[in-house]
Amino acid sequence: MDNTRRDFIAGAAALPLAGSLAAQNTPAGIPTRPLGKTGVQVSILGLGGHHQARPKDEKDSFHLVHAAIDNGITFMDNAWDYHDGRAEEVMGKALAMDGYRKKAFLMTKVCDRDYAGAMKHLEDSLRRLRTDVIDLWQFHECNYYNDPEYIVEKGGLKAAIEAKKQGKVRFIGFTGHKHPRIHRKMLALNFPWDSCQMPNNPMDYRFESFRHEVMPECARKGVGVIGMKGCGGDGRMLRDGVVTVEECYNYFLSQPVSTQVVGLANMDDLNRALKIAREFKPMTPAALQTLSTRLKDVAGDGRYEHFKTTQRYDAGYHRKQHGFAE
Repeated sequence: MDNTRRDFIAGAAALPLAGSLAAQNTPAGIPTRPLGKTGVQVSILGLGGHHQARPKDEKDSFHLVHAAIDNGITFMDNAWDYHDGRAEEVMGKALAMDGYRKKAFLMTKVCDRDYAGAMKHLEDSLRRLRTDVIDLWQFHECNYYNDPEYIVEKGGLKAAIEAKKQGKVRFIGFTGHKHPRIHRKMLALNFPWDSCQMPNNPMDYRFESFRHEVMPECARKGVGVIGMKGCGGDGRMLRDGVVTVEECYNYFLSQPVSTQVVGLANMDDLNRALKIAREFKPMTPAALQTLSTRLKDVAGDGRYEHFKTTQRYDAGYHRKQHGFAE
């Protein structure tokens, strides 16, 4: 193991589990945590924007969004390219009803890296989401090693800074699911990121680990951590029976994250997530070690995290920007 990786693992070991983060209870029973240094509290679970738009009848999506917010899941995730824009449109309609926009912390993602494209995506998102301001605007899928350079040199970051000055965006962050080194390159840019979204699941602990290599740097800089792919993204680890939904939730909520975005496509999914979140108690170090040891063989070779090693899970829009086939 090289010295850099050893240092990051040592730093991760020193990070507190979620129980020691400043959490607050809500009337709905879903705790909130601080989003880095923003001064904002967010629900520990976030409603995934891609999944909420999967129902064929958009009224089912409206019901899901409203029920999530009514029950304390107020962090809303989305992206400019989800379902070719339909995900933002559906969520925008739902939030425009009965004052729900004021109850939600709304995050969406920008896909273009250049100035003009990013500004167009911003206006598209504002229109689709039926809002004057996006609470958190994140650069989507920073999955390529030259994305940090692209965002600066092509003007995407300039667009984000201007959007914030104009009051159209409150906070700025980035996402990605490929390699922790890319996240560290993004964090090393001369810019005070508000948030950073990354994979956070039991398999990550032993393979190209964001938990070990990125979360400590976020903690040092006061950057809010947003977890994703908590059950692996495609659910194979659940279908293969190597881990349960409850184990995944207990693991990712026990990490130093502000919120974990979860894919909930129906009321059964939502009700299960609510139950787990309301009953959640942070894992002890001994319990974490037991789980990690049990999963050592299946986690260590990356078989359940192909999004880190292949382009299979990269969005077509981003592949195209880098000259790959969609």
